[in-house]
Amino acid sequence: MDTKPTEISSSKMFGGFNKRYKHFSPTLGCSMTFHIYFPPSPQSLSKKFPVLYWLSGLTCSDENFITKSGAQRAASSESVALIVPDTSPRGLNVEGEADSWDFGVGAGFYLNATQEKWKNWRMYDYVVKELPNLVKENFPQLDTSRASISGHSMGGHGALTIYLKNLDKYKSASAFAPIVNPTNCPWGQKAFTNYLGGNKADWEEYDATNLVAKFRDVSATILIDQGEDDKFLADQLMPHKFQEACKAANVPLLLRMQPGYDHSYYFIATFIDDHISHHAQALNLP
Repeated sequence: MDTKPTEISSSKMFGGFNKRYKHFSPTLGCSMTFHIYFPPSPQSLSKKFPVLYWLSGLTCSDENFITKSGAQRAASSESVALIVPDTSPRGLNVEGEADSWDFGVGAGFYLNATQEKWKNWRMYDYVVKELPNLVKENFPQLDTSRASISGHSMGGHGALTIYLKNLDKYKSASAFAPIVNPTNCPWGQKAFTNYLGGNKADWEEYDATNLVAKFRDVSATILIDQGEDDKFLADQLMPHKFQEACKAANVPLLLRMQPGYDHSYYFIATFIDDHISHHAQALNLP
């Protein structure tokens, strides 16, 4: 099994390159793909690019963001590399893994499952440990010690929870329409029951609204954009719960409610440049 990444596609964009890689993941027990957008090479070859991890939402793969967000324009001009993993293990043929769009394949929820049936669903360890090590070992032009994290919906949940639990590893975090309180919404309750079992205390370890009270040492403001016409706003996303928790914990948050916008990549593409510059600022601090 080749754990070293193999390039499977490359496309030039805004002077840099979208490259897709395949590798065997020991963490997940299957082959995985991921994308990296490399900005144009700097004049000084000794300069390394900081990295921004993007975690995608339900049903997505590593391709959606790269194809639809237009993030490469700002990433190119800000000299930030984009690293985009998939959203779950694939090809394991666990019974029921593809029965519903909001659980199993394409719905890893960026946690480490504890239930035997789903034991390969360890996207938390994959994103926090395996992927950064893989990047560090194989792409010397990237500086994984200067990293930030962002994501959409389920991936926004991933970005916020991973950031809060690893403040030493990431300079900043942002999210689009994140699932901020999964213990109290249908998507989260379904996923957590199956992946983590019935103990609600285990669920809280993957709930940004609960975690922010514990991990308060946030230096960079957390940026969240949320469309006001998002059909999932009231029953699944509930950003105001996270806003209240941040206020109580004295954690800096900029929550921007965007009138007329929905849950789609049209919304993400509209505001992605703000997020890239938000992270570039944090990543380039001395």
